[in-house]
Amino acid sequence: MTHTTDHNILEDHIDQEKNGIPLPEGNTEIIDTDYVIGQDNISGKPFGIDLDLHGKVFTISSLVILSFVVLTLALNEQAVPLLMAMRDWVTGHFTWLFLLSGNVFVLVCLGLVLSPLGKVRIGGERAKADYSYAGWFAMLFAAGMGVGLVFFGVAEPMGHFDSSLAGVTIGDDGARTDWAPLGAAEGNQAKAIGLGMAATIYHWGLHPWAAYAIVALSLGIFAYNKGLPLSVRAIFYPLLKERVWGWPGHLIDILAVFSTLFGLATALGLGASQATAGMEYLFGVPNNDTTITLLISVITGIALLSVSAGLEKGVQRISKINMGLAFLLLGFVIVFGPTTFIASGLDDNLTSYLAYLPALAEPFGREDANFTQGWTAIYWCWWISWSPFVGMFIARVSRGRTVREFLIAVLLIPTLVSSLWMTSFGSTAIDQLITQNFQGVKDAAIELKLFVMLSEMPFTLITSTIGILLAIVFFVTSSDSGSLVIDSITAGGKLDAPRPQRIFWCIMVGAIAIALLVGGGLNGLQAAAVSTGLPFSVVLLVACYTIVKGLIAESRSCRLAEA
Repeated sequence: MTHTTDHNILEDHIDQEKNGIPLPEGNTEIIDTDYVIGQDNISGKPFGIDLDLHGKVFTISSLVILSFVVLTLALNEQAVPLLMAMRDWVTGHFTWLFLLSGNVFVLVCLGLVLSPLGKVRIGGERAKADYSYAGWFAMLFAAGMGVGLVFFGVAEPMGHFDSSLAGVTIGDDGARTDWAPLGAAEGNQAKAIGLGMAATIYHWGLHPWAAYAIVALSLGIFAYNKGLPLSVRAIFYPLLKERVWGWPGHLIDILAVFSTLFGLATALGLGASQATAGMEYLFGVPNNDTTITLLISVITGIALLSVSAGLEKGVQRISKINMGLAFLLLGFVIVFGPTTFIASGLDDNLTSYLAYLPALAEPFGREDANFTQGWTAIYWCWWISWSPFVGMFIARVSRGRTVREFLIAVLLIPTLVSSLWMTSFGSTAIDQLITQNFQGVKDAAIELKLFVMLSEMPFTLITSTIGILLAIVFFVTSSDSGSLVIDSITAGGKLDAPRPQRIFWCIMVGAIAIALLVGGGLNGLQAAAVSTGLPFSVVLLVACYTIVKGLIAESRSCRLAEA
């Protein structure tokens, strides 16, 4: 049952504000449910440790995750083949589903921007934004892409350019063996650049951010406008009604915890592997399991300090530092790299992206299986598995924005910044290959490509050190904000859960990253993202329906109040 906001309904939901979720401001449609945030929680101070957690969600999630870490480290030889087989099976059978889902997310977001539903305000019609545009944009960008841009900023444009230029190759079985997107661009340098950059921007543009936006908008509307907990299960209320507070909802939240943890661990593992590779390349520090374990442990300790400070002091402050370092390195590459090539390339690359987008997004009848399964499907699994974390984090910092303002900001601004980043770093590496015949970046290991590119530019030691710091700080940003999100899910939707619980999840994120890197390296990280990306893609497709339904009800309540 739903009601337009009035004094009595607000009284019924007053405990919501006590648990960290502000009440709606102005006319909105609160869902009248008997559920009280935290009613199923276990609270107390065993051994002097303050706890307030959802018994079933926390217990099952933590036990399964701890078991995974222990078994992966203890049974390393058995774990690696299993992880690889799982990744290959999922991408081999469900790539079409991932591509189709990504298209649905984009179309739903664009439809909401253009529809009258875009006028609905997250938090109620009189809600004010909690953060300035500068702070909001910094947290959006740092949480949503982070270390991936640093890791793939050089590697992906160079990889797609090189494979496109080489052309299509056919194996003895008649199947393509090349990794080029679409039909490649054999021997055509200009076309290979355009196709390679279009494929790169496709992976970092509208589609991933649409997945984040669907989750974030759904959580924001159902929590801040309708009075439900800030938890993934709340998205399913229009379908499950009161059953969402029982085992169906428990399973949804447990899946969200797994998805968030493995998505985070994938990102953090990439950052750690790149940082250790950079330290070996620059300073001769051994790049082995011991170094990776020590680095992740130290970074997790730094993240713990930020988590303890909370969202206002810790996460926002580090996000701004993060953005400062990122734009410092970006500005250096633009100024000291092929500036004219970068400037002209940005417009050309965006044009190529739009031109190739329909073909790149086609889910059926594709012949470029290596590209779709080895690049796009892995990315889509990663973005989808990461969407509970990024979505909930974005929801927490976006109260007071209209749906239209929110979606334009979340879709367009990061897409443009990601395009500029990929164009700047990718074009610089490609220019080194074309004009200087420098083969170093092309031949380098994927985690070293950034540092090899910077080695051909001035101030190599300084810029490469900034690159390492950027990977580390992005690691901290993702770890601390992700721990806050997981803690909220496992605390029954509370936003002000005790600090020891945040510390526990921060440690778990680091432990999973260590287990996956030691257990299977980059392939292990990809397998973890794939394992949770598949089931959570179904969750996001359902969210597309429920958020539209929820916004229609919000829009109707506002019109009735005005009448």
